[in-house]
Amino acid sequence: MGVAPPASAAVGHPTTPTSNSSPQGGGGARVSSPISPRRRSWVGVARPLSPRRRTTLAILSFLIPLLAWAAVSYVPFLWHPLVEVTEPGDIAWMEPGMRVPKAAFAEEVASAKTAGTAEPAGRPANPVYLPAPHEVATAFWTSLTAQPTQRDAIRLPLSLWHSIQIIAFGFLLSSLIGVPLGILCGAQPTLARLTEPVIEFVRYMPAPAFGALMVAILGIYDGPKIAIIVIGTFFQQVLVIANTTRRIEPLLIEAALTLGARNLRLIRRVIVPAMLPQLYRDQRILLGWAWTYLIVAELIGTSSGITFFITQQARYQHFDNVYAAILIIGLVGSITDLALAWLGRRLFPYDRSEA
Repeated sequence: MGVAPPASAAVGHPTTPTSNSSPQGGGGARVSSPISPRRRSWVGVARPLSPRRRTTLAILSFLIPLLAWAAVSYVPFLWHPLVEVTEPGDIAWMEPGMRVPKAAFAEEVASAKTAGTAEPAGRPANPVYLPAPHEVATAFWTSLTAQPTQRDAIRLPLSLWHSIQIIAFGFLLSSLIGVPLGILCGAQPTLARLTEPVIEFVRYMPAPAFGALMVAILGIYDGPKIAIIVIGTFFQQVLVIANTTRRIEPLLIEAALTLGARNLRLIRRVIVPAMLPQLYRDQRILLGWAWTYLIVAELIGTSSGITFFITQQARYQHFDNVYAAILIIGLVGSITDLALAWLGRRLFPYDRSEA
């Protein structure tokens, strides 16, 4: 009489994987092996993070590089290739506060021991171009509140305000032409074919390369600086906005054409409202692009703005002030972007991307 199969096999269920048989190939007992659980993939469909997790990750994104900077600055055995002289001893060429290589300092200590003279003393130090976080924080506050120590220097707030004006004028002029032209290129293929090839060609030319030409045409003051901002953003602006215009749902445009909308009315009543949230985001990104040209633009002609402050402080080797000015640029840009993002959520509450 045959032996009935297990119930699981009888109803069509797969049997549990088992280990290999005994080496003799006999009917020895089989030992069931557990099924390993599926490993969770860390790459997959993007899901919104909880507010708490987003805040934690945002804090960590700033805290991690700050901790690395602090470790290099305050932990003596991390880097510190120099020695800051605290007591020169009988070494004639040394002065308190001077930073010398460790090898040269060790040689002078050995020479002083041999000669029986006073040995120099010092402590591990980093190069002058890498100040500690507390030094930059002190310089940040001092540069905003105190008068500059150099006679020919100007205060950092005045320099920053001048740079903000350069950015504002340059980006405004670029947008007055670039936004309408980008919308028209995206909506009209013939115009796009007529203008975009030359725009694609010019956009690969570095904006600073036009500096000498702009000085010859516009003089040595703020004109060429604004022109560099315009050149650096305009051509990118046209192409980005044209691409945004082309992403509008074609059925929406066809429905408007069926209802009688034509030409400028179609652009004003259908195309622009449909693309407005994405256009707003494009302008936010392009504004950050304009900031990247600021330093180069302000070096053209007469030095001015925050670039003048940075180059002047670097000339005096006040690198704590240099770091403070760079951080202020980042803060102003970030605060501006956050304010524009908040405004976008108020202007376009229906847009999920702005949520």
